[in-house]
Amino acid sequence: MDRTDDSFEIKAGTGDDDAAFFAEFAATFEEYKRTNDQRLSEIEKRGKADVLIGNKLDRLNAALDGQKSARDRALADKSRPMLDGKSGGQGDEYKDAFSAYVKRGEEKALSIGSNADGGYVVPAETETEITRLLTSVSPIRAIAGVRQVSAAVYKRAISLTGPATGWVGETAARPTTNAQTLAELAYPTMELYAMPAATSAFLDDAAVDVGQWIADEVNTAFAAQETTAFVSGDGVNKPKGFLASTTVAEAGWSWGNLGYIATGAAGALPASNASDVLIDLVYALKAGYRQNANWVMNRKTQGALRKLKDADGNYLWQPALTADGKARFMGFDLVEAEDMPNIAANSLSVAFGDFKRGYLIVDRQGVSVLRDPFSSKPYVLFYTTKRVGGGVADFDAIKLLKFAVS
Repeated sequence: MDRTDDSFEIKAGTGDDDAAFFAEFAATFEEYKRTNDQRLSEIEKRGKADVLIGNKLDRLNAALDGQKSARDRALADKSRPMLDGKSGGQGDEYKDAFSAYVKRGEEKALSIGSNADGGYVVPAETETEITRLLTSVSPIRAIAGVRQVSAAVYKRAISLTGPATGWVGETAARPTTNAQTLAELAYPTMELYAMPAATSAFLDDAAVDVGQWIADEVNTAFAAQETTAFVSGDGVNKPKGFLASTTVAEAGWSWGNLGYIATGAAGALPASNASDVLIDLVYALKAGYRQNANWVMNRKTQGALRKLKDADGNYLWQPALTADGKARFMGFDLVEAEDMPNIAANSLSVAFGDFKRGYLIVDRQGVSVLRDPFSSKPYVLFYTTKRVGGGVADFDAIKLLKFAVS
């Protein structure tokens, strides 16, 4: 039965019951498809759709996004382990000393964790928790390649062309072949900081898990800054994002640039056969990269592509089928990154590629905390820092969709 009124209830869901969540999510998507089919039918018959139908479609789009966001938050909360002795590690002397430092400023037994730049290195479990929470919150970190280093700059050599080879007879001469061509990529680590604050009374509470508290306080702040940098950072005191690379039309691609496919229309998909340009983008990527590829776009762009169908009338966007799964688009996982630009004239709003090979995140080992009880009395500030870098690792592994004529 068609439903054109505004009576459809938008629910965010709690995420506690997997079966209930997927039933609700599937019902919302089915209603979305029915409403969009009705919109397309009216456009075909009358040249335009009823405004009420358009409004309802926008509400359903928001409902799908809200349900998935609520589910993601619930999963992240449920997966957090307990720290600071609550997981059974009661004998960790350094962890106990670090807890005393955070709560009361006591520096006893912390000399081995002193950071040359100031502050004290957090226990390994807390550092791991911060990184794990960042992975669950930062969509780019979750799909990119990640490497931990101990130096300020990580360098790696890339083979642009392998050594020349050739066929020869059993007794024929073996002429000297050309050497392979190498390029060096450097990834400097930059300082990322957060400064959570707490009252002395809060810290004096014996029930406070300081390791978990610091991880919870800084992970969202770190993740937001990281994701912005990994997408569009200019490389000045921050990682260089993949959208900051030089871009060229795929037909003229060369190493050091990211290739793009143009939609043929400024700020829009093609008026007819809109999915064709997306198919071109998929097959611009070599088969070796394509098998592990992800779509990356923001929520508004996903909402626009959610309306597309293939030649058989099937929707190209499909919801996640498992609790920890991702939505899929044209058979590939879709990652939602709000720092991707909205669709506009000449925007690079959609990326498609093997980010595990295409983008490298470099984490310098160690997260440090400097306790400051003086600058903002009666609050105690905790200047928490980590060093992270990033940049494109393989310029052939990521392709972009440009909403432009050419």
